[in-house]
Amino acid sequence: MMSEQDKIEKVTVNVGIVDLGQIDLLVDQAFYSNRTDFVRTAIRNQLETHRKEIQDYTTRKITAVGVVIYDRDELEILRASKTKIEIRLIGQLVIAKDVDAGLIRDTVEHVQHFGVLKASNEVKAVIKEIQSKG
Repeated sequence: MMSEQDKIEKVTVNVGIVDLGQIDLLVDQAFYSNRTDFVRTAIRNQLETHRKEIQDYTTRKITAVGVVIYDRDELEILRASKTKIEIRLIGQLVIAKDVDAGLIRDTVEHVQHFGVLKASNEVKAVIKEIQSKG
């Protein structure tokens, strides 16, 4: 099971000094508990504004939303059966540490992924290569 910390990804945002001052003013006036609270609220509001577009795209093109994990055993079964998969995901894609680039090349036809990729650098490079073909 994933801990709450595993469900969070850190993002760095550059903000103009006037905008930052206005955020700090809102925090000072207790509209938000801190800068992070303001940014999370702003993100949620923007996602809600575009909810229909996200849902339409997800319905047409995405097969999973959340966390998808592929391990060596699962991919070896695919390779043995000469089956290639398409990964279409919004969320976190996790490729086990014991999966090498060759196994990914042999088993993954297409990757369309929006979110966090957790894999070795070698596997990340192959996934990017596969994405660029698609």
